[in-house]
Amino acid sequence: MKITLDEAKCCAAGQCVLAAPDVFDQRDDDGIVVLLDDAPPADQYAAVREAAQLCPAAAIVLHEQEG
Repeated sequence: MKITLDEAKCCAAGQCVLAAPDVFDQRDDDGIVVLLDDAPPADQYAAVREAAQLCPAAAIVLHEQEG
């Protein structure tokens, strides 16, 4: 899995951080999402998928990789 973000879409809701705190964080000044790991380990996949689903702005894009 590879993750990309569209920071321009981010509305700083923080749902991603709550769902996957090892992968996402927020900037202190404006709350915009920060990607801590753009290729997380497999044990984080479920949390990352949940974070993407919970994002009200659809700012998280997941690229599932075969193999």
